[in-house]
Amino acid sequence: MYEASHRHVEPLFDEIKLSAEEIQLRTITVADLRQCLREGYADFMARPISIPFQIAFYFLLALVIFLFASGQDLRYLAFPIVAGFNLIGPIIAIAFFEMSRQRELGQPMRWSSAFSFIHTSSFAPILALSIVMMALYVAWLYIAELIFFSLFGENLPVSLSAFINELFSTRHGGALIVYGNFTGFLFACAALAISVVAFPLALDKPVTSFTAISVSIRAFSRNFYVMAAWGLMVVAIVTLGAALFLIGLAVALPVLGHATWHLYRKLVIQ
Repeated sequence: MYEASHRHVEPLFDEIKLSAEEIQLRTITVADLRQCLREGYADFMARPISIPFQIAFYFLLALVIFLFASGQDLRYLAFPIVAGFNLIGPIIAIAFFEMSRQRELGQPMRWSSAFSFIHTSSFAPILALSIVMMALYVAWLYIAELIFFSLFGENLPVSLSAFINELFSTRHGGALIVYGNFTGFLFACAALAISVVAFPLALDKPVTSFTAISVSIRAFSRNFYVMAAWGLMVVAIVTLGAALFLIGLAVALPVLGHATWHLYRKLVIQ
């Protein structure tokens, strides 16, 4: 059991913030990643949060995205929209970080208190980090659209089946796959470096959003190959969940959220 962290119940505006230099990091291994996933799954099974509600939520979300993309001739953005979930995943996972923290401290895992950080000094840096990740998501969609129109021009496919046929049978379709995935990879690396430690750190300790991002990038750089492996694991799990019309995300996202908290604990010396 990790030692309880210093955390305020009420917001304190004169609170002394930790600097990036005061936060020490560890070097971890791939074996630690597997352990994080096991611990994340254990947290999820200790309190599998309203599975029917989550299944309904993700089903409706997928339906809205599909109808929007089809109705507005944005079929070419359907994949970037779903793939971009990896960029905004940390925002969704904040509640799961808090629930893992509760379980770690021997407290009941209550969904009702998962957003208690809103009333603490953690709220401001978490809000700032969320804005950064949303901006990254919007930038990804903008770049994805630029890549599409630079290759396809103004001649939009007349249907989803026609778009898929062009994607896999034409030269510009193949170029879209290559350039799109390479650009998505760069965005995913940036998102992972910025957020992997930043969100749980901001929840756990008195830091600014700039300090949280600085420490997160330092942890990513120090454990580059292990973090790359973690990124591949996250993409694989999220892709598997999304492949089931997003319903699988009802399990994938909570498990990854809990696991990321444990990854933070292994990376940051308490």
